[in-house]
Amino acid sequence: MKVETLDRLEAVGAAAWRDLHAASHLRSPFLSFTWQREWARAFASTRRVEVRTVKDDTGHLIAVLPLYEAEPGLLRLVGGTDVSDYLDLVVAAGREEDAWGALLQALAGGTGVWDLHVVPAASATATTVPALARALGLTATVTPEERCPVLALPRSWEHYLERLPSKHRHEMQRKIRRFQRELPEARVACADRPAEVETRFGDFLDLHRRSHVGKARFMDARMEGFFRRVIAALATDGMARLWFLDTPSGPIASFICVEWDGTVGLYNSGFHPASAALSPGLVLLAHLIEDAILRGKRTFDFLRGEERYKYEFGPVVAEELVTVRIESPSGVTTA
Repeated sequence: MKVETLDRLEAVGAAAWRDLHAASHLRSPFLSFTWQREWARAFASTRRVEVRTVKDDTGHLIAVLPLYEAEPGLLRLVGGTDVSDYLDLVVAAGREEDAWGALLQALAGGTGVWDLHVVPAASATATTVPALARALGLTATVTPEERCPVLALPRSWEHYLERLPSKHRHEMQRKIRRFQRELPEARVACADRPAEVETRFGDFLDLHRRSHVGKARFMDARMEGFFRRVIAALATDGMARLWFLDTPSGPIASFICVEWDGTVGLYNSGFHPASAALSPGLVLLAHLIEDAILRGKRTFDFLRGEERYKYEFGPVVAEELVTVRIESPSGVTTA
């Protein structure tokens, strides 16, 4: 195994990254070259980027560990925890232990700390790295971080409704009927092409900022630029959709969804506070789940956060996320 250190993501190459991402177990958009490149462009342009690549004896790329220096000596995964829900080593399925063995051997020969956040608990990064690290004289700890409620989708909308607890099913149907009675002209719209996403992204931003003061602070100019670029780019690859609940007076609810491997992920939202009494977010979310079922999707992932409303839509399991912290004996880098 050969480990190389590069100073930018582009040095790996978009095509090579995409091939590796497609061959990995975790093919979420957050690990795609598009997402990683746009995040680094927006949030790490003034930071040191350290991309570790692993190639086998034939020179074939089997893993990429994209890191940036968050603090002197402390490296974290490119993608950041503020906007990315699943991060990890990008590695060909079945080569996880080989890749981590080579990467940890390289770290053992130097100094530093790798602080890896929002890693799926089932990943080899969480399950095999601690033992591999200890054998090399490194310290590795795994700490619970967050959870993502995940809904397994049935074969039909009717079957989905039957599976819901009766209280939640009746409440959902009551609110949908009330909405349809009060706003019969309302229509669901989906932007899934880059040009459509670009055209309607201003509507999403307006609803997002209106819905909560915290969201308005979060969506500053730099964050807006990142999302405008990355969601349109992901739409090109069929990995993002922008949804709206439109009325004659304008949109009143919106969601960004990301998609991968038969999964629809509920990523971000916005709604008009003046319409809150009609529960437009609930109405639109119910449509998203129905649409995912109709398109044959297997999973609806509510992504990070265990807000009560998510569980009212029926998920019974949650994807555990952890922080994996790996330290060389000194714990401080001189690079």
